[in-house]
Amino acid sequence: MTAVTLVDLGYGNLGSIETAVRRLGTDVSRTSEAAGIAEAERLLLPGVGAAGFAMERIHSLGLADTLRSFAGPALGICLGMHLLFERSEEGDVALLGLLPGDVRKMTSSAIVTIPHMGWSKLETDSANIGLTSGDYVYFAHSYAAPDSPATIARAHHGIPIPAVVRSGNWTGAQFHPERSGSVGARFLEAWLTA
Repeated sequence: MTAVTLVDLGYGNLGSIETAVRRLGTDVSRTSEAAGIAEAERLLLPGVGAAGFAMERIHSLGLADTLRSFAGPALGICLGMHLLFERSEEGDVALLGLLPGDVRKMTSSAIVTIPHMGWSKLETDSANIGLTSGDYVYFAHSYAAPDSPATIARAHHGIPIPAVVRSGNWTGAQFHPERSGSVGARFLEAWLTA
């Protein structure tokens, strides 16, 4: 049976992610220690929170280098995806630097409200991620990562929003698979079996 280790930074949506992964028949544990991360079979970095506080917790727990050097399959969700990039405007903070680019605050307009809350349609031509173009997934964010060659699925909310990114062993999901019903479950299952 596959085992997933959740990085517990003392905030965020750990409970709902843990429930979603357990529903797929996966063993789940939590850790806030470097040794627990280094020994993980699969690693999940959850989100919901502020980038500055998350990086403060990562540094205070001595996890930055361990996260950067983790070689197994790894998934960052929402803020967890943002942490993979170089910098965030949210608190003007340096992130883990696993992907190039800065996470920036989204801009509202007469037709686009921020935060981006709710269901949005995906576009993807990437195989093996459990998603297809036309699927709807649930978003809740005010900051967005840059659209880049690492983007393998997008949504639109005034601008193209990288919904899924991949670089090496790391995958990032801007949307919340744990709140996206059967589509989110398909995405998690594809990550668990890849």
